[in-house]
Amino acid sequence: MHGIPVSGGIAIGHAHLVSHARLEVAHYVVPQRQIADEIARFDSALKTVRADLETLRTQIPANAPQEFDAFLNLHLMILNDATLSSAPREIIEAEQCNAEWALKVQMDALLDQFDQIEDGYLRERKADVIQVVDRVMKVLLGQPGYAPPARTDDEQNLIMVAHDLSPADVIQFKQHQFASFITDLGGTTSHTAIVARSLNIPSIVALHHARQLIRENELIIVDGTQGVIIVDPDPQALAEYKLRQHQWDIERQKLKRLRDTRATTLDEVDVQLQANIELPDDIAGARENGAMGIGLFRTEFLFLNRDNLPDEDEQFEAYRQVVREMDGLPVIIRTYDLGADKQINGAVATGTNPALGLRAIRLSLTEPQMFLAQLRAMLRASHYGKLKILIPMLMSMPEITQALSYIALAKKSLEDQYIPFDRNVEIGGMIEIPAAALAINTFIEKLDFLSIGTNDLIQYTLAIDRTDDSVAHLYDPLHPAVLNLVAHIIKTCNKAGKPIALCGEMAGDVQLTRLLLGFGLRQLSMHPARLLEVKQRVLSSKLRDIVPQVGKMLRVNDPDKLRSMLARLNA
Repeated sequence: MHGIPVSGGIAIGHAHLVSHARLEVAHYVVPQRQIADEIARFDSALKTVRADLETLRTQIPANAPQEFDAFLNLHLMILNDATLSSAPREIIEAEQCNAEWALKVQMDALLDQFDQIEDGYLRERKADVIQVVDRVMKVLLGQPGYAPPARTDDEQNLIMVAHDLSPADVIQFKQHQFASFITDLGGTTSHTAIVARSLNIPSIVALHHARQLIRENELIIVDGTQGVIIVDPDPQALAEYKLRQHQWDIERQKLKRLRDTRATTLDEVDVQLQANIELPDDIAGARENGAMGIGLFRTEFLFLNRDNLPDEDEQFEAYRQVVREMDGLPVIIRTYDLGADKQINGAVATGTNPALGLRAIRLSLTEPQMFLAQLRAMLRASHYGKLKILIPMLMSMPEITQALSYIALAKKSLEDQYIPFDRNVEIGGMIEIPAAALAINTFIEKLDFLSIGTNDLIQYTLAIDRTDDSVAHLYDPLHPAVLNLVAHIIKTCNKAGKPIALCGEMAGDVQLTRLLLGFGLRQLSMHPARLLEVKQRVLSSKLRDIVPQVGKMLRVNDPDKLRSMLARLNA
């Protein structure tokens, strides 16, 4: 079976299936004399789930993202709401049906209502309703809990197979140390993908039918690098993958030796390798893998999955923590890239095409108080280290002018209050819209540094929704238009002496490292888990040999020939 790989490596273990609320449930008539008992059974299930969620809240690890507590609070609110806790009792009584059926009928009615909601954030809470109902349903069916007791036998590693995973499940998942997980839903930017990468375990999402086709305790091989799972492998395949797994582990251990080695090519050219992070707790992984700074702090993750927005002081503490822990190394903090697939409570409806709608700097400029609070928090944190501010999704001169005016306003307000900050803090912009790439000189003139966001740049250049499984195969970093656009940005910035970095997924793809170096790129920022592998490729590269080959690649339009040339470049 094939899906989207979100974390590399190989896992071999036995399947542990996670049920979900949309599975078929039985419907039967309950005699009148047993209605009270059936309602009591339903109430007991609610009580059990409520206790489970409360217990989970006390077990949240100290270093866990603060979103986990917000997730659990949301699920408790849904559980306690009358539409879920009382309405099924009335259905049991009115229709004389079993509790499972009453719960399913009420859930379906609720989901229909959610589909009619215009507000994007509220509409997306449908998934939370399903996850809460799932827990109650499992208790009613005599299958409470998601995770079995942890096993100590290394040969009995468990692989979680789920339709989808809720944040509450993730907490248990972290406690039980599963070898891997695979899900029917999800994408490269989903919560499950983010957790998988942070745990550095092989995982695959968007398998569509894995939960239906795989049986409990069935032996599975998960190849998180290729996005392939093999169910019930034959002895030859099993032996081959055990050897690959062993070789993978040896290679990962070898890479750790490079942690403190300078990233320098064979012809003595320095390359800056930095880390992308979502939360302050990710700093540990960045330091462990030898990051020479934070090239992208995605601050929008501080705003997600909570009922109240983080105020200026909360943001300041988060930014200051990151700056202090990087101990003098540069930290580039991006203003929130909210909108599209990352909505907050109270956000404007996303419209029919969210990726092209009110998001990132466009949203910031329509919410001046919220934007100013974040800018003030960043500027205050700049007093404690080498902080730079990055503005996402800039498209034109008016947006740059407005963003800079808000930064000036934030500086003035801090000066008026005698609050210290770095008055020379550098301001940069992300190049992730083709219009910005083609009008790059405007950005060079007005900003201190630039960073290429290839995830969106590829999406917009090729007119492909990268979160849509049906067109995901068309998302191609090696498309000639993408390569020429990226090369143009880098060449123009280098010629003007303007610092340029790349912080999209292309930066962490070791197959593209030499290609990017050949374009003239000298600063790459990626997920911490990919830093050492990219560093190894840099150390084995000679620019004198790479540059002529890359120049030839830019003149090729045949995709097959391009891939053949890339293979030779990496040989």
